[in-house]
Amino acid sequence: MWTRATTRHLLCVSLIAAFSVAIIAQEGNSRERIADEVLEIETRLVEVPLAVTDKTGKPLSGLTAANFEVFEDGVRQEIASFSSESAPFEVALLLDTSGSTRSDLRLIVRAAEYFIRALRPGDRVAIVAFNQKVSGRRVEAYSEIVSDLSEDKDGLAKSLSQIGTSSGTPFYDGLLMVAKDIFGAPPAQRFRGRRALVALTDGVDSTSFWDFSKAESELARSGIVNYFVNIDTRERFEDNLLGDCNSATHFSDTQIRKYWDQFPKGSKMERVYDFCKIGDFVRLDISKRLYEIAGEEMLQIATRSGGRVFPASDIRDAANAFGEVASEIGSKYSLGYYSTNEKQDGSYRKIEVRLRDVAPGAEVRAREGYTAPKE
Repeated sequence: MWTRATTRHLLCVSLIAAFSVAIIAQEGNSRERIADEVLEIETRLVEVPLAVTDKTGKPLSGLTAANFEVFEDGVRQEIASFSSESAPFEVALLLDTSGSTRSDLRLIVRAAEYFIRALRPGDRVAIVAFNQKVSGRRVEAYSEIVSDLSEDKDGLAKSLSQIGTSSGTPFYDGLLMVAKDIFGAPPAQRFRGRRALVALTDGVDSTSFWDFSKAESELARSGIVNYFVNIDTRERFEDNLLGDCNSATHFSDTQIRKYWDQFPKGSKMERVYDFCKIGDFVRLDISKRLYEIAGEEMLQIATRSGGRVFPASDIRDAANAFGEVASEIGSKYSLGYYSTNEKQDGSYRKIEVRLRDVAPGAEVRAREGYTAPKE
């Protein structure tokens, strides 16, 4: 039988329990807010990979944070983190297995495996390549992740053996996949400022859904350093470009539009978008310009990130270029700083890194800048 005392006791217990739940919920929400704030603060760390060479061009080892000064828009910044050349790297290896390199697939795989095995223990590699699928009556090329980040070199070599080829070159989509799917999440502490894209390609996009500006902005946002082994496939491509429309290698519609878009809209020249109605002279000019654009785009992405473009006359040269890339990755430093400019205005901030107390003739190559977050 319930008494008044029992009722009062239960009421007190209920109030205490409800109060406790409210406190726990409030503490939980506070912890979530604190965690969010910590994450937000951490992501504001500006990461700057660095390559330092002596006057002969060889990597300069043994430097410390005291050997560097970093400036943002001319204002000196305090270095908050520093990693020596011995720290591990994460690398996304993008392999162009499109039509222009299809006959060299076996050599591409061998060169890529050579690169992977030239990296150090602790370095992690992901592999992205091109493939194709049948959609109705069309064959569509697409980018795919062949292997997620791994330091298992035997496993990575096995993944390489499963790479196929594609009828088109979704190069920009591949770059975007690296920026968003491979390196979209914040890095573990040991990989901060130590992430890289290494692409083996001629850079001539033909079938991407996204355009160059989107790929470039996402790569810049990710803060990774970008390297390109630029294979010269132009002569081989042009061997099949001229003559009969039915047997010639066609440009994609996107490539033809890109060519004509370089001319002023008010120009009186006739713009022909049907490949079969384009004469041989214009076909050669389109090819020339597409390869020039590709070279300019790769150089722009690489330079702004502190990376490099390595020319390769053919796939056989790629192994040597890969060796140089692996050597540079193994000798890179990185630093990080929290900008004194706390404005979230989406502006571009210029980064300058200077060397201190090093031998004359030494040079540093670093990320040129970044775009601040927008409030």
